[in-house]
Amino acid sequence: MQALEVFWVFLKLGFTSFGGPVAHLGYFQREFVKKRGWLGDPDYASLIALCQFLPGPGSSQTGFGIGLLRAGWLGGFAAWVGFTLPSATLMFIIARNAGGLEASPIGQRLLHGLQLAALAVVAQAVWVMANSLCRDFSCRTLAVIGLLVVTLLPGTEGQIFALSLGGLVGRYLLDRPAKHPAAMASPGFKLSHKAGIICIAAFLIILVMTLTIPATGNWGLFNAFYRTGALVFGGGHVVLPLLNDAIVLPGWVSSKIFLAGYGAAQAMPGPLFTFAAYLGAVATTASSSWAGAGISLVAIFLPGLLLVAGILPFWHGLRHRLDVVMTMRGLNSIVVGMLGFALINLITLGSMHSFYDVLIVLATCWALMVRNMSPLLVVGICAMTTVLI
Repeated sequence: MQALEVFWVFLKLGFTSFGGPVAHLGYFQREFVKKRGWLGDPDYASLIALCQFLPGPGSSQTGFGIGLLRAGWLGGFAAWVGFTLPSATLMFIIARNAGGLEASPIGQRLLHGLQLAALAVVAQAVWVMANSLCRDFSCRTLAVIGLLVVTLLPGTEGQIFALSLGGLVGRYLLDRPAKHPAAMASPGFKLSHKAGIICIAAFLIILVMTLTIPATGNWGLFNAFYRTGALVFGGGHVVLPLLNDAIVLPGWVSSKIFLAGYGAAQAMPGPLFTFAAYLGAVATTASSSWAGAGISLVAIFLPGLLLVAGILPFWHGLRHRLDVVMTMRGLNSIVVGMLGFALINLITLGSMHSFYDVLIVLATCWALMVRNMSPLLVVGICAMTTVLI
């Protein structure tokens, strides 16, 4: 059964994908494009470009889209559950013991090792996608322009501007092929336009309900987390101020407990949005810790997943047209530039603290790119090395 296969693959990734959303995209590229061949590089970059335009957690939306295209609606659900379950469970356990949460020196070194491994994974993703999607001078130039744009305009606005610029340049300025390009690979599951419209309508109806129905009890939690998931662009750390306003300001969670949980979330594999499970479990407005965690977790992911399911049916049909293919060529180049910016950001923000860290990252890159070692094995070795040094 394909959905079960999707679940087990994403469950493994849920336990091992450290490093945040950009690193997750590197893990996905290696697993589903290079290793399993579920998607080609153009298809994968197309899905990333779509998710960058949408609010919500980009890597989780990309994973959901992969599962959806591989095994239908059940596959999309299996991908989300598998990727989310490990870190959500760990965050719930931490929430039940939030009062005694403390960082240990060994834990700090372990986390540092995971960050170094994530840096190498991102470097591999940039290298592979650049070679696949930027094969001529014009596309490489556009990738550099994308990197410069998101460097000068950090944040969601810069990402949207860069992607819009890439789409326009690809559509009108890049050289067109002598013949119509071959259509991208069709997914095994045909997405229904009717189902897509229903998902978009559901997203809007629920959003209107959260803005009009008084927020109390469990509904208050759903209300707060759904609105956060529907309005946050950029995912990851961008969600922090929105959650602070939605949860801390009403007095449902203290500032100290909020920040302790957010610190713990940095050490988790999988999506950072599982921080919602922690907040729901400790929120005073929830009927129980279990109900609070479950409601908050579903609510923060739901809007982004509804939008992906709603737009993908139309996205797949449109992207086979020549003008759309050329637009996607520009978008794909920008995506490579954005990944390059993320790599530079990881390096310059102090992920490497010493000469030994540089050697560890270089050795990890060599293991991944030259020796083609398993990411799970590489991550484990990298983490243990930093603990022992």
